[in-house]
Amino acid sequence: MNKKSDLPPPPYFNLDPKAAAERLPKPSDTARFAKAAAFAARGREDLAKRGYAPDGRKRLRKFSTWEICRYLIPVAPAHLRRVLKQNPELPQGEGASGSKWFTLEEVITLRNHFAEGGAASKEYRPYKPKGLPAKVVAVANFKGGVGKTSTAAHLAMSAALDGYRVLVIDLDSQGSMTSIMGGQVPDEWKTVFPLIAKDYARQVIEENEVRAAQGEATLPLDETLTEALNITAGDIVQPTHWPNIDLIGAQLNLYWAEFQIPVWRMHLRRWALWDALTNFLEDENLLSQYDIVLLDTPPALGYLTINALAAADILLVPLGASFLEFDSTGRFFDMLYSTFASIEDGENAARRAAGIDEVKFEWDVVRTLITRFDANQQSDLANVIQAYFGDFMNAHRQEFTALVGQAGEQVNGIYEADYREFNRETYVRGREAFDRTYAELKEILIGSWWRDEQLAKADEAAAE
Repeated sequence: MNKKSDLPPPPYFNLDPKAAAERLPKPSDTARFAKAAAFAARGREDLAKRGYAPDGRKRLRKFSTWEICRYLIPVAPAHLRRVLKQNPELPQGEGASGSKWFTLEEVITLRNHFAEGGAASKEYRPYKPKGLPAKVVAVANFKGGVGKTSTAAHLAMSAALDGYRVLVIDLDSQGSMTSIMGGQVPDEWKTVFPLIAKDYARQVIEENEVRAAQGEATLPLDETLTEALNITAGDIVQPTHWPNIDLIGAQLNLYWAEFQIPVWRMHLRRWALWDALTNFLEDENLLSQYDIVLLDTPPALGYLTINALAAADILLVPLGASFLEFDSTGRFFDMLYSTFASIEDGENAARRAAGIDEVKFEWDVVRTLITRFDANQQSDLANVIQAYFGDFMNAHRQEFTALVGQAGEQVNGIYEADYREFNRETYVRGREAFDRTYAELKEILIGSWWRDEQLAKADEAAAE
């Protein structure tokens, strides 16, 4: 005789249609979206300002002697204390002698002091050959929720703590990176939109000179394009609460660029829309002002993402250790191939006929990176993904830890979290997850710079 199950039926059995209808709200019209958006905007503002100072601005916390000697400057605590005592002109920090706290600006001053007179065998400043431009790093994948913005933000902060000068460019109209960095972006004129418009406007002016000389009708230069011609990097690059991280932010109106760019391209087919961001970085001399330019892209292969990928030297593609994210990332690479191969084929036919240099897209390194990794449940699938992607895959798998979740609740990066608010083991483990990710990126950076330096030396030798 079968026993009766003590388990209740599934919650989707025996639902009453009449009761269900009574619980339904009135039908929603378009105005209801406006109301929801207004509530969300208020909530977003309240939540985004968790951890902000009373004046509504973000402040970067101070760093303890333990942190400085453990993570930032390779000196022993006792030696640091001796150096501070012998050099009263150096920042002395706040607090008791055994537990002093320093701003990051003060840490940078201390780092420079040690770099000028410290042991030659130690790396007080990160490696970057003199005279070489910044490396542009794009973090991209057209699947959302893969940890793209979180990874990009933490890499920017890691590099800043290491001593590099970083420019972060938020290309996602959701503006999550801008919130993390405490950016203030009132409208699209403080985003990359006017930079792309400026690049198109310059091409229109050149085209119109040719058309006017041939007696042909010229292309219109409307108010938007005219205003964009006057925009410079100084108008849109803003400092952040990190002394060596600057930001070009994003906000909702940036999405307009995805509709406007193809319209401009239809008016002027010879405009290389994919080069607009590259031209801006070069024309405004930003590649010599920074060491790393980090691009956070939207979760789509649109025109802004294409600009980011075309400008990038290094491409990082985050994904979770799941079949769907592996499948989506494979399709992302397929679309990258189709898109950039199509641009090369379309442009180079005309270029070959004109006898000018052909378009060729090339990246120093492309790497996929497993994020939000759970070793207890995802190791087997992660190993399979590693086998298929091969040298496209980072060796380190970025684990999700309690530190990441708690810092995220305050709209902060883990490097902005005060370790005293956590169990020491939790802090060290959480920080290590991103430290190791940054270590792999840094190895790519310094290897790429070293290779570039050797090629430059070889070119100089050949020219002599």
